[in-house]
Amino acid sequence: MFKELDPILHSQLRLAVVSLLMTVEEADFVYLKEKTGATAGNLSVQLDKLAAAGYIEVTKGFAGKRPRTTCRMTPKGREAFAAYVEALRSYLQHDAPS
Repeated sequence: MFKELDPILHSQLRLAVVSLLMTVEEADFVYLKEKTGATAGNLSVQLDKLAAAGYIEVTKGFAGKRPRTTCRMTPKGREAFAAYVEALRSYLQHDAPS
């Protein structure tokens, strides 16, 4: 039986963001924008969706006089990502019909 894929993480951009955040303590908006190739507007919307789900924590502040937005995974987000990867494995390990 296949496990259900989390629809929050199944979006290409949200999955890319979460995958990047799993490898670092935190990342700023500019880094995520550069790495994903997303527009600022689309990235902002997707970060809001991940934050609303409780998967990431978004902190807004300043670096000198410039605004700075940083993101980090939450424990709930880490668990959701691990479950997502496990669900993908269930598809990959499925025995094909003969």
